Amino acid sequence: MTSTAELVEPTKRRAHIKRSTKETSIDIELDLDGSGRVDVQTGVGFFDHMLAQLGRHGLFDLAVRTDGDLWIDTHHTVEDTAIALGKAFDQALGDRRGVRRFADCAVPLDEALARVVVDLSGRPYLEFSQPEGLASTIGDYDTTLTQHVWESFTTAAKICMHVDVLRGRNAHHVAEAQFKAVARALRVAVSHDPREPGIPSTKGVL
Repeated sequence: MTSTAELVEPTKRRAHIKRSTKETSIDIELDLDGSGRVDVQTGVGFFDHMLAQLGRHGLFDLAVRTDGDLWIDTHHTVEDTAIALGKAFDQALGDRRGVRRFADCAVPLDEALARVVVDLSGRPYLEFSQPEGLASTIGDYDTTLTQHVWESFTTAAKICMHVDVLRGRNAHHVAEAQFKAVARALRVAVSHDPREPGIPSTKGVL
């Protein structure tokens, strides 16, 4: 006796987020099951570079267009883009059925070493640490905003994330190691677990 299983196409895990305020106008498209294609334009060069790391190393297809009040500073542009990006992840994940949920990754970049642990818990929480005494700016990017990026992102994405830079002296390396580690951890956490047909929680919901 033989049996056959019907092949079911996986649900498309994509999101399209538009967010407009008096300070910014943002349009984000995200595909969690992409190939790392990235097209980012926020007007903040270093932030564009970091979002490119997130998409490329997470293998997420990511398109970002942000028009912000850069004549004031970069804060609103960076913060609001992080919020919209978090909303895109939350939308694309849906009910989070069949995901691995937990993941961790450590990434070195020369003297810098960042470690990220993530849980797609449905409960926003961030723990963050990095070395003190780093350069205050990289181009027009305020390096103190990196922590705020993760705060905004985790809140909107409804995930728990621990970001720890264990060592590092160069501000560029410290930030880039974080974005790469977040990308790699999320890449695993959002991936499908073939042994998990349901929602990976004893509560039955994430």
